[in-house]
Amino acid sequence: MSRLTIVERPAAGEPAGLLVLHHGRGADERDLLSLGEALDPERRLHLVTPRAPLQPPGALGYHWYLVPRVGHPDADSFRGAFAALSELHDELWERTGIGPERTVLGGFSMGAVMSYTLGLSAERPAPGGILAFSGFIPTVPGWGADLAGRPGLEVFIAHGERDPVIDVSFGRDAAETLRAGAAHVTYHESPIGHHIDPRQIPLAQAWLQARIRAEPRNA
Repeated sequence: MSRLTIVERPAAGEPAGLLVLHHGRGADERDLLSLGEALDPERRLHLVTPRAPLQPPGALGYHWYLVPRVGHPDADSFRGAFAALSELHDELWERTGIGPERTVLGGFSMGAVMSYTLGLSAERPAPGGILAFSGFIPTVPGWGADLAGRPGLEVFIAHGERDPVIDVSFGRDAAETLRAGAAHVTYHESPIGHHIDPRQIPLAQAWLQARIRAEPRNA
């Protein structure tokens, strides 16, 4: 049984896939439920939103890892979140019968970082896609992205040009790195700060629906 608290919204019928959305710093497991509904209005997917494991002293909400410097998560708390999410994803795949190739991992900010981490790690199965709002591919001792092991991976990235928390250069660097590794990257910028631009939702929805209709990448 996963150690993480989660909220689940089942598909309306037989699920076409699994969507796991990881919230940002200071939020909780309900924060991205409305995003999930907007991305999947026909309820074709089994939607899961987990709660991060950390509550740092004096901080609001829940965190996936501690932040000594943007782009460089604290290694110990990062590894703890990685282990907890690995456990959760494995449990979901076994329980629902929906495999990683039919799973999209997504999130905002710190949650986008964890989606990259779980989706790109050599220790983990390649997902059907990664949906990253305002995040970055992390730099952590002992962890690296396995780009060679997942050519053709579908990735949607959206980032604010005026983001004061995670500079837009992180989003651009992620797109460049992934493309160099033969991933299929859909990249969008908006003239906004550190939040999800409602104008990007229809684009993300169309990308996600295309993933649902496509044959599994590993089939």
